[in-house]
Amino acid sequence: MRLLLINANTTEGVTDLVAGVVRRLAPEVEIVAATGRFGGRYVATRATAAIAAHAALDALAEHGGGCDAVYLACFGDPGLLALKEVSPAPVIGMAEGALHLACTRGRRVGIVTGGAAWRPMLQEFAASLGLSERIAGIRTVAPTGGEIARDPDAALAGLAAACRACAAEDGADVVVLGGAALAGLAARLQPDVPVPLICSTEAGARMALAAAALRTGRTLPAASESVGLSAALADLLARPR
Repeated sequence: MRLLLINANTTEGVTDLVAGVVRRLAPEVEIVAATGRFGGRYVATRATAAIAAHAALDALAEHGGGCDAVYLACFGDPGLLALKEVSPAPVIGMAEGALHLACTRGRRVGIVTGGAAWRPMLQEFAASLGLSERIAGIRTVAPTGGEIARDPDAALAGLAAACRACAAEDGADVVVLGGAALAGLAARLQPDVPVPLICSTEAGARMALAAAALRTGRTLPAASESVGLSAALADLLARPR
């Protein structure tokens, strides 16, 4: 089995962190890890998310050949629907997988992540999945994902407080700790939080691995012409369907 792991931001350390999680979950799987070739170091705004969507498509075109599934390992899943549209293999997003898993673990789901701009963006993302009514609350902490990645210990207290607030004030009975840069922190925070915590990195990876195992054929959209894209992406869009 071959899994393409796409980190749509440009920080290779985050790619390595997520790839390590996936390899521990499925050591027998070949992981093709791709970092965004251009764009923001971390996705933290609508603008960087839009650029990351292009970078994710570019990575799929460059590295997707022969893969059984694609894991969009970037919380908020920039470009998820576009990737699903053109990829011959199934595509699973980190936030998509984490929220669907959370809905099997509890009735009301909380989300905690880094960076204030993410709250409205995640509200819209949950709505796109048809899960708005299941979201109890979305809490953000001041440090961005990039800042948390650089010094996770400094962020633990704030993250724990936000998770507890999701439970006590918002009524969440399960909380998603969202963000590739936060991989591994859910287990450290769990003793200080009264409801189950879900690591978005691990949850998305498990769903992507399951999709690879169940892969079936699919119909792709019609070929389209383009200008100014990388050769690999232009070729992907122009291929006969």
